[in-house]
Amino acid sequence: MRRRDFLKTTTAALGAAAVSAPFIRSAAAQGRAATLLTLSESGPNNLDIMGVGTNRPGYEASWNTYDRLVTFGSKPDENGVDHYDYTKIESELAESWDITETSVTFKLKRNAKFHDGTPVTARDVKWSFDRAVTVGGFPTFQMKAGSLEKPEQFVVVDDNTFRIDFLRKDRLTLPDLGVPVPIVINSELAKKHATDKDPWAMDWLKNNEAGGGAFKIDKWTSGQELIYLRYDDWKSGPLPKLERVIWRMVPSAGNRRALMERGDADISFDLPPKDVSEMAQEKKLKVVGTPIENALIYIGMNTKMAPFDNTKVRQAIAYAIPYQKIMEAVMFGRGIPMFGGPAEVTKPLWPQPSPYNTDIAKAKTLLAEAGHADGFETTLSFDLGSAVINEPLGVLVQESLGRIGIKVTLNKIPGANWRAEFSKKTLPFLINAFGGWLNFPDYFFYWAYHGQNAIFNTVSYQDPAMDKLIDDARFQPDREKYDTDVVGFIKIAFEQIPRIPVFQPSLDVAMQKNLTGYRYWFHRQLDYRQLSKA
Repeated sequence: MRRRDFLKTTTAALGAAAVSAPFIRSAAAQGRAATLLTLSESGPNNLDIMGVGTNRPGYEASWNTYDRLVTFGSKPDENGVDHYDYTKIESELAESWDITETSVTFKLKRNAKFHDGTPVTARDVKWSFDRAVTVGGFPTFQMKAGSLEKPEQFVVVDDNTFRIDFLRKDRLTLPDLGVPVPIVINSELAKKHATDKDPWAMDWLKNNEAGGGAFKIDKWTSGQELIYLRYDDWKSGPLPKLERVIWRMVPSAGNRRALMERGDADISFDLPPKDVSEMAQEKKLKVVGTPIENALIYIGMNTKMAPFDNTKVRQAIAYAIPYQKIMEAVMFGRGIPMFGGPAEVTKPLWPQPSPYNTDIAKAKTLLAEAGHADGFETTLSFDLGSAVINEPLGVLVQESLGRIGIKVTLNKIPGANWRAEFSKKTLPFLINAFGGWLNFPDYFFYWAYHGQNAIFNTVSYQDPAMDKLIDDARFQPDREKYDTDVVGFIKIAFEQIPRIPVFQPSLDVAMQKNLTGYRYWFHRQLDYRQLSKA
């Protein structure tokens, strides 16, 4: 769509009473049952999951257009909603695998082809995995979470047989192959666009896909829309019922809601909690809310930057956060509170409520003990791509910290730049969300608290005692010892409080009642392979 046309149609949607959607009707002309229209606040900034700073919408583009060796099964949750099951590893590109003490060997589906018709071979898998462990940053650290660290581990046995040699026994090795990062790329196509300075074709793959997944990208206009077309020769699972998916970026939450309520769009997510709460009560649409496993919305303080390098300053701020106001005025009852928990950690569960609650007097006392009785000035940064929550949350924090003498300036960072900015580790104070893709406490802490200082350790927290407990838990076969490790590192996290848990978010999705097959996934984006319309 040309920018002029997009602006024209978006202008036509200014306000619920005046919403008109001529840009939707082209979908109807191609058969509404086979075409899905998705709405969200923001879209991908990169089509390459291994790219620098790829945002969460970019995960969706990768998830739907590339295959992985394996995927996860599903199960109904307590409300009957289809939910991925991390305990079930199922076939995707690999038709079978054999695990020994030293390796796992995969047999690839012989009829699998990339979108350009090129057969998928073990050489493509090796090239893709070599790329993931070599480019550095997020993808390399993600692979390392499953002890996938060296190109020498990845062996081409023959065209249809691929082997991974283990560096160590790691229960996360196989599950780590089912997360978004270890995609299988058409290596010959990608190499045509590689250069001496860019041997992994990072620049080209940022704007082009070279996959063999269930959908291929027909068109992408950054910040406006992405159109998927079904890949009819896909062999890694049941052929999706949807033939075409139009994913539109509509920044106005009010416009997204109005388009959904008029029936002009099929599914939308990242809606404001107030809208979700009202839509659930009105029951015009099907609204599904799923607590995001192993995830937190938190307020982080950079432990390498004064005054946040002082534990008492961090504790003071933890007592000054207006938790209940946030849950009421920002979340409207959505999400699970993560504050006001027991004083002593006894359970190996994560996430769990911290012992902090709003106590302004205690906050002032701790701030004075830290040598900041008169307060200080700081900047609180957040992602504008999630402005519907982050902006009002930031304002409430700003107001509350003012009560203890801390003057806060809000720094609103565009969603397309957020990942790149927080990965620099130069933000002193931030609001962020993090969820561990694999639902284990040690996995979350490995990413968010370990002294290796991974990209999601946004607060640059390092503590040898914490690292020792995390490292022991990661490879601990004894359940009782594992639980002891988990309780131990949660205790340290709450005492040192480099990040303040606020709430466990819910993935809220609104959809038309004729839409079926929705499945909750840990990456918090849509999987179009299971969806269908009556």
